[in-house]
Amino acid sequence: MINSKNIPLASDHAGFELKEKVKEYLVSKGYEVKDFGTYSSESVDYPDYAHQIGSAINKGLFPRGIVMCGSGNGVQMTVNKYPNVRCALCWNEEIAQLARQHNDANMMALPARFIPVEKALELVDIFLSTPFEGGRHQRRVEKINKCMD
Repeated sequence: MINSKNIPLASDHAGFELKEKVKEYLVSKGYEVKDFGTYSSESVDYPDYAHQIGSAINKGLFPRGIVMCGSGNGVQMTVNKYPNVRCALCWNEEIAQLARQHNDANMMALPARFIPVEKALELVDIFLSTPFEGGRHQRRVEKINKCMD
């Protein structure tokens, strides 16, 4: 059984400060955090960290994860290369909620340069507490990985 209170995080240099705030917040709420890096604000390549967390989610080692970079796009694009990852770029409450309810997103990407820390923490709470609705949405989620070349 996967521990739903064990949440992995990853970021590049632009998301580092936000990642540290999210980590501190999650720990204060009783979560265990696996930090895939980066570990400073020194410039790095986001795929190096996104691939590590994307692989872990893909293998089912964690139920959900959170990635951060300047825009959120680079890390989101990288982790979404993994077939069992459904990462949503979240910048407001409704997007975070719908990503879970309708898309069964198992990762969220936060745009560190575009949202304040307080907003990011609200989005994390929404993402981690919102259940997937299933039903008609289940059928749609199942179609995501069916390529149509």
